[in-house]
Amino acid sequence: MEVKEIRELEEKAPISPLKNFLAGGFGGMCLVFVGHPLDTVKVRLQTQPKGQQGQPSLYSGTFDCFRKTLVKEGIQGLYRGMAAPIIGVTPMFAVCFFGFGLGKKLQQKNPDDVLTYPQLFAAGMLSGVFTTGIMTPGERIKCLLQIQASSGETKYTGALDCAKKVYQESGIRGIYKGTMLTLLRDVPASGMYFMTYEWLKNILTPEGKSVNELSVPQILFAGGAAGIFNWVVAIPPDVLKSRFQTAPPGKYPNGFQDVLRELIREEGITSLYKGFTAVMIRAFPANAVTLRD
Repeated sequence: MEVKEIRELEEKAPISPLKNFLAGGFGGMCLVFVGHPLDTVKVRLQTQPKGQQGQPSLYSGTFDCFRKTLVKEGIQGLYRGMAAPIIGVTPMFAVCFFGFGLGKKLQQKNPDDVLTYPQLFAAGMLSGVFTTGIMTPGERIKCLLQIQASSGETKYTGALDCAKKVYQESGIRGIYKGTMLTLLRDVPASGMYFMTYEWLKNILTPEGKSVNELSVPQILFAGGAAGIFNWVVAIPPDVLKSRFQTAPPGKYPNGFQDVLRELIREEGITSLYKGFTAVMIRAFPANAVTLRD
């Protein structure tokens, strides 16, 4: 199915990868500041071990985790590990939008070709491939810092110290631990995001008008709703990634297959949606302020 005829007017302008690069970088900074507290909650819920028989888990849910983190660690506890994504978010989101722009351009024989929704999905998936190399080290460091306070151990003093120690222990492979799971998460999720975002902008555009005339609230709604669709696809591999990246060396010798087996055996299939509430609360505002164009 193709987008409405009005989209043809928008697509006639040549796609600018540079514009996507700069817009993505700024949007990524906004996303981190807005979304990091609930990202911390998400990661802690995803990585907490199952409670021993007769004993409750450390956190009973999203709001309990948020409250306990705030009471024990203060507001800074909710921003644990933010340095890593802040350092990487500008190139990561910039490359993401560059990849999306390139993905669209590769499928256009002419600059005024109108892309179908499957083609937009494919362009979005390419952006996920582009970002994996930047995303994985930042995610690895961020997750280790986010869980260390709740584990009662203070092994790392910050993002640089964490990166240094991980490299000393495991080399570059340690820094890039979880690359495959990051790829499995971000490729389909990015495709879903960009396709849904374009679809929603088209739906919100009145007949005879251009998407460039959409109001800021409409753009915010499209970005936020697309973020929700993105995370519906991304949560299961994200749970596996968080577990795998924060596990001690050698715990999962066969990679994410071992993580998947352990989770389903011990906690059931619903464990793949740990942190769902935190993700959904975070998804709309975080992706709305990204203001993707």
